[in-house]
Amino acid sequence: MQLPKFVRMVEVGPRDGLQNEKSMVPTAVKVELVNRLSDAGLSVVEAASFVSPKWVPQMGDSADVLAGIARKPGVRYAALTPNLKGLEGALAAKADEVAVFGAASESFSQKNINCSIAESLDRFAPVMEQAKAVGVPVRGYVSCVLGCPYEGEIAPKAVADVAERLFAMGCYEISLGDTIGTGTPTKAQLMIAAVAERVPMEKIAVHFHDTYGQALANILAALQMGVAVVDSSVAGLGGCPYAKGASGNVASEDVLYMLNGLGIETGVDLDKLIAAGAFISDAIGRPTASKVARARGCA
Repeated sequence: MQLPKFVRMVEVGPRDGLQNEKSMVPTAVKVELVNRLSDAGLSVVEAASFVSPKWVPQMGDSADVLAGIARKPGVRYAALTPNLKGLEGALAAKADEVAVFGAASESFSQKNINCSIAESLDRFAPVMEQAKAVGVPVRGYVSCVLGCPYEGEIAPKAVADVAERLFAMGCYEISLGDTIGTGTPTKAQLMIAAVAERVPMEKIAVHFHDTYGQALANILAALQMGVAVVDSSVAGLGGCPYAKGASGNVASEDVLYMLNGLGIETGVDLDKLIAAGAFISDAIGRPTASKVARARGCA
């Protein structure tokens, strides 16, 4: 299949990337990061998470972050909202879109949010209804699409079932997440093919972790299937506290470098993206996980 001419990069660093940092990242640093990312040309930046600060203390200042950013026309600032209370917080903070998350693994769902897959999806119904009532788009995440830390292999049909349910509930896009990063290109294509039987290909996004070094290969495999939306995290920040060994998201810089090399347009400036990654890496005192940034001389 012909590769897409344009790929929309969805930047998840400020939320998915920073949420598990042990040391609290100052609000001003988060605001600066979001501003740098939007200035680099990213059209969607996941900037906040309205979950209980008891469970994710790092995201306790999400309202302040959304209040402090310099909103750029044409950029959507997104927030994770697991329930109605979270949605109310996101709406009050003027998030442009919100996201809900389900899992393709029963065990992961129980360990992550203490309920079954079916129960988690039922909980999202009022969130979907309220968001629709006020005209705020909702994105759906499906985790563990290519493997689970507790169950191992996940059947493509299980992923398709959850994706179809989220899409039917009103999610405008379904992001398929390889939470523990064990997927390989053929498995990724088989999974995407199963989902595409239930959800239109143009409504599918991919979210690959690079734990086993397979993320770029899997993204290319997804592009070959017709997927044209890719989630990534600047400097390769992030992981998953419930998935042992899930060391981080694929670095946005590395994804962009590959897309540039494939002649695919994104509207994102690589130099500015590398600078944003260097900024947040310096701020949290950690070397960047982006191979492109390292090759360009960023520690």
